[in-house]
Amino acid sequence: MIQFDRQYRFAANGFEIGETTPEQPTAIHISFSVEKADTETPNSAKISLWNLNPEHLAILNEKDCAVILRAGYGNMMPQIFVGTISYIDTALDGSDRETSIEVVDGRVQLRDTFVSLSYSGKMNSKKIIQDIADKMGVAVSFSYNAKFYDFPNGFSYVGSARTALDKACVSSALQWQIQNGILQIKMRYDTMTREAYVISPETGLIGIPKKIMISSEGVTMDTVGNGDKERPGYEVEYFLNGAIGIGDYIRLESKIASGYFRIHSLVMDGDNIEGDWLCTAKLIEA
Repeated sequence: MIQFDRQYRFAANGFEIGETTPEQPTAIHISFSVEKADTETPNSAKISLWNLNPEHLAILNEKDCAVILRAGYGNMMPQIFVGTISYIDTALDGSDRETSIEVVDGRVQLRDTFVSLSYSGKMNSKKIIQDIADKMGVAVSFSYNAKFYDFPNGFSYVGSARTALDKACVSSALQWQIQNGILQIKMRYDTMTREAYVISPETGLIGIPKKIMISSEGVTMDTVGNGDKERPGYEVEYFLNGAIGIGDYIRLESKIASGYFRIHSLVMDGDNIEGDWLCTAKLIEA
């Protein structure tokens, strides 16, 4: 896996920074930490940028400013975070100015979308979920093996889109999440697809997998319904690969552990001036 020529692009409401040229080989200083998890709690990111110009600062300070962060190597820069600024502050850092922002995935859609739904007769939950997504203004992706319940006597609801999704999904034992601005619907504790990414020393694995017990606040870890329980898994560290996301199917290959897992939680850290770009992931057997 190529680890040189680290590149990023940070975009917000009409401007983009991060591009390098032979004349300017180093982009504006950025530091980021992205946290994602297999829960319905929105993902978040902390991003710092140094010495932005007044026009860029004015845009970032606009209410509910939307941002996109891509990062990778050369021309391969997948999106690692999409969201809305929830906090911003600029302060002196020596002779420089550091702008710190906190970003939340799906913040506006979950906060501001209220729905009024009424269906008579037999109604499939997939249609209801699609209608909620349309009202939220987000694309929706359904997992390869999701199954959908038919409400025999119709369905009606007035209130927040978030609660509407809860009601539509629980009937089919499905789970919803917003990942990079896309509403994902999948079976609980499952993967979105059966395609497996390989994590190995050849693809960027660093050190050896660490055996851990994994639990998640608000998520039932025991798939047979016996309450919240810890489950065995592994924590792995590898060079940044933004193509791998929450719920993805993983083939882990190492001398300590190997097999198929899914990504339960993920932290992506990077700084374009110093240090490595790293992912720290917690894996649960798929």
